[in-house]
Amino acid sequence: MIPTNKEEEFKVSEEKQLSRRNFLKVAGVASGAAAVLTACGATPEPTAAPTEPPEVQPTEAPAVVGKPFEGKTVRMHAISGANYDELYKLIPSWEEKTGATVEIVFKGNGFETDKRLVQDFAAGTVDYDVCWDHSSFFSQYVKADGLEPLDDYFSDEDLADFIPRLLEATTRDGKLWVLPRHFDISCTHYRTDLIEKPPETWDEFKQMALDITANDPGIFGTQFAGKEEALSGRFYEVQTAEGGELFNDKWEPTFNGPAGVKAATMFAELYAAGAMPPDMTNFLWEDVAQQWVTGLIGMYTEWYGWYSYFQDPEASQVAGKFDLARQPKGDGGIHSGWAGHHGFSITKAAKEKEAAADLIKHLTSVEGNELESKLGILISRQSVWDKIIAEAEGSEDPLAKKRLELALLQAQEDFKTPPLIAEWLPMSNILYPILQQIILGDTDPQSGLDQAAEQVYEMMQNAGYYS
Repeated sequence: MIPTNKEEEFKVSEEKQLSRRNFLKVAGVASGAAAVLTACGATPEPTAAPTEPPEVQPTEAPAVVGKPFEGKTVRMHAISGANYDELYKLIPSWEEKTGATVEIVFKGNGFETDKRLVQDFAAGTVDYDVCWDHSSFFSQYVKADGLEPLDDYFSDEDLADFIPRLLEATTRDGKLWVLPRHFDISCTHYRTDLIEKPPETWDEFKQMALDITANDPGIFGTQFAGKEEALSGRFYEVQTAEGGELFNDKWEPTFNGPAGVKAATMFAELYAAGAMPPDMTNFLWEDVAQQWVTGLIGMYTEWYGWYSYFQDPEASQVAGKFDLARQPKGDGGIHSGWAGHHGFSITKAAKEKEAAADLIKHLTSVEGNELESKLGILISRQSVWDKIIAEAEGSEDPLAKKRLELALLQAQEDFKTPPLIAEWLPMSNILYPILQQIILGDTDPQSGLDQAAEQVYEMMQNAGYYS
């Protein structure tokens, strides 16, 4: 460690200075000589007392020499694609400031990065310090003992600017595991040439979708991404708004109760009435976005990240013809708000934990959030939200400010992750095929959800949740 204080210096005379160490050496030699002479019976010559005590010279701490992580290499496991890579342009400035080098050892989309992390944590082959993480996925990494808690590396002051619900979303067992980079949550997108005002409840949503289909030939009232986690998540947020939960406090599945049955019934009835595209059970995010921009859909709930695409008149037939609203409430008086955030974690196997934490601070800094906000991404710091909302005041886009204010409101009040358990994705893989059967009319909602609940119960039992 580099010292921060010089040894004190003593002024012996106006012409000569001795360091404290040399002064004591001289004093020690003189005392030793006097002792020898006294022991031999000789009397040492008396010395005159100094007229003034030695004067201590004030000193200043030297500047820190070098850079804090000079010569170190931080290895990073990163998400890639879309606009994710833009943030990594900040890495060279961090390297210059700290003296460290960042080596990106893996890049992939969210599902690819998750698959690699699961494999590495299981096999003990983690050879990187920082990894991409997500509020929906991190619990399985915690269960695998693959992550380092962040609490010792980020102070209350470090975290004060982050939206609280985002931090809560990746806090479990009393520890913070992921520092949020940016988030997404869905709002209602509705055609203003078809609908005067947005639905306030899911009951209204269902009726409006049916009315659009009946009154506007060639247009489907609504749609949902109809497979994989995309379908499980939509079901989750609607049944939550209706007053239900996926599990009770004993981790027993409860999604086959009245709220879940009502949500699944809505999906099935909309499909049966032709108010949703016939191939919707094959749709994922890109597919529903394409249906929307081609003008085939009246309203649906969608992530904010597609906004610039939707408003591009060269790509979208609905540019300038739609508005945004908070997601509907259900019987539970709750606005839907299935959400998640991307972020960064430190691996437990990291060799450079302090440097890894510092890199994460840099990437999630105000500068990093401002960079990503310009790409239309929903960032995690309150101060940056305040800034971009103020800047949107003068925008020519009539939805610029409204969009930001709505997203911030949802982040503060509606943001709700799936249960923070490692079994969320395995549960989804049981649930969504049965939801598809319900939508297609191959099984009734109650019977289908009962079947799914039995299978999920068995899975949770095998995972050790019940004694």
